[in-house]
Amino acid sequence: MQQIYEQFIAGIQNTTWLEFVAVILGIASVVFSRMEHILVYPTGMISTILYTYFCFSWWGLYAEGSVNFYYTIMSIYGWFLWAQRNTSNQGSKWMITRSSKKEWFLTLTFFVTSWIILFLILKKYTNSNVPLADSFASATAYTGMWLMARKKLENWIWWTLTNIASIPLYFYKGAVFTSVQYVFFLVLGILGYFAWRKKLIHGVD
Repeated sequence: MQQIYEQFIAGIQNTTWLEFVAVILGIASVVFSRMEHILVYPTGMISTILYTYFCFSWWGLYAEGSVNFYYTIMSIYGWFLWAQRNTSNQGSKWMITRSSKKEWFLTLTFFVTSWIILFLILKKYTNSNVPLADSFASATAYTGMWLMARKKLENWIWWTLTNIASIPLYFYKGAVFTSVQYVFFLVLGILGYFAWRKKLIHGVD
């Protein structure tokens, strides 16, 4: 425990101002997502652009770097979808829904395929020393981001898995402040699930 504490303090002290900015905007993005507010996308995009750079250049988390690049692209897609208006009531065209059995099957297939492909790429073509954890965290995040863009309630389940995997992953890589960020993400993700579930039950857009 003493060693973990010392590593935590050293990691916080070595955190750059750019990482602080990325963490703050990342947390803001999750808060806006829980509120179902479109600002989830501009705040998230800046954070993910920074994290794409961090993962490739600083930490050697290549799958996480690719997933942050994917976040950025999907943020543009999600921003476009969320900005669309329903011509009948001028509300958001995309409302929160649950995944059907078919959608669950496709989601699980997408996740497993992503995990296998990312793991094999990391194992064969990179010097990653955490290919299994890196690929798992990234595959769950790929899945969560796609479902969030479509406003599927289950996106929060996949974000929870991402957060649980990312806390020790980033801590191990010395990105302590980012690891702390994922603790906040974990709490916010659970709250986000219940907030969206409540809206779904009561039919609130």
